[in-house]
Amino acid sequence: MKKGGDHVVVTVVGVDKVGIVAKISGLLARHNVNIIDISQTIMGDLFTMIMLVDLAKADLSLEVLSKRLETLSKRIGVQVIVQHERIFRFMHRI
Repeated sequence: MKKGGDHVVVTVVGVDKVGIVAKISGLLARHNVNIIDISQTIMGDLFTMIMLVDLAKADLSLEVLSKRLETLSKRIGVQVIVQHERIFRFMHRI
């Protein structure tokens, strides 16, 4: 996997309900954002998902993607955090 400048970490947390993965991944697909890796877990009724996505061929910027995911997150009742991979790695280094 490349460690290019186009990778972004998308974290989603909320109460589990039908359609969270479909709605988030659907928005990404509509904008040609490639999901490189995805992990999801359900703990009781809490849904968590983390994705590594590639914006190299996306038709929007990181800033616009972040705003669109924020709008969607409010509509579906989850929290979405979007961070450039370099920032994510820096914040979570040991």
